[in-house]
Amino acid sequence: MLKIEALTTEMRNEKSMNIDQLSTREILETINDEDKKVAGCVEAVLPEIAATVDIVYQSLLNGGRLIYVGAGTSGRLGILDAVECPPTYRTSPELVQGIMAGGSRALVEAVEGAEDDPHLGAQDLGAKNLTNHDVVVAIAASGRTPYVVGALQYAKKIGAKTISLSSNQDSIISKYSDIAIEVLTGPEVLTGSTRMKAATSHKLVLNMITTSSMIKLGKVYENLMVDVNASNVKLKERAKNIVSTITHEPYNKVEEILAITNYEVKPAIVMIKAEVNLEVARKSIILSNGFVREAIEVAKRTVNLNSDYGEG
Repeated sequence: MLKIEALTTEMRNEKSMNIDQLSTREILETINDEDKKVAGCVEAVLPEIAATVDIVYQSLLNGGRLIYVGAGTSGRLGILDAVECPPTYRTSPELVQGIMAGGSRALVEAVEGAEDDPHLGAQDLGAKNLTNHDVVVAIAASGRTPYVVGALQYAKKIGAKTISLSSNQDSIISKYSDIAIEVLTGPEVLTGSTRMKAATSHKLVLNMITTSSMIKLGKVYENLMVDVNASNVKLKERAKNIVSTITHEPYNKVEEILAITNYEVKPAIVMIKAEVNLEVARKSIILSNGFVREAIEVAKRTVNLNSDYGEG
């Protein structure tokens, strides 16, 4: 087993050796200087991220799921990304999921020893009824967490696609992955505190994976969240703003249409842009595989076809 001191993420950062003697402003500048490097480290692995997005997209398109697995900060980041998908993209909670060592209790407090058992990782993933249609993204800054290794080994056995996300080169979890994303952010300002640069880079990568996949699934029009689940006042206002921005209609007209669609943005846009009723709008969206731009054109053709037959 690799000694922990050999990991890049466990090495001392030469630029912060005297951080305990710095002023508040100097401490912040030191942290900020290191944080500036993160985006460049992510850029270096864009080819691997792109390959991951293509796999996730195909999986979701064919009825599979995206499941994040991690421990500690890594596990919490996976769960955070997963729980944001339903309100942002109107996905089911099952489509993108996160599991972590120690379960839900570990979200708010440390569960000692949970990450050290590879069998628990396999067991927790097995409880999800994993299939070969699913994609498992294993997250571990060190790249060696036993819980995550166990989950990956189980996923490989089932035939699911496997992705690893770590912050060390040639990590152990990379060996069990179809695609290995190794974001080499280097030694932390605070030695071994991978909740800093490593975690920041992983947050960026996870955002990229789900955002890009959802765009490819037709859940975005231009750069607007047209599948937003308007479940509260703020999101209802966002829905109104999205529809008004795309259709150039005033709020009172937008509110009337959204009331008809139960605040679903996609059919509201199609209804206004193609001048059709809710039924035609919904059918057009289905025929267009959820892509609003295509649905508008399909709806317009439906109107023209009915007019040609004297039904318009």
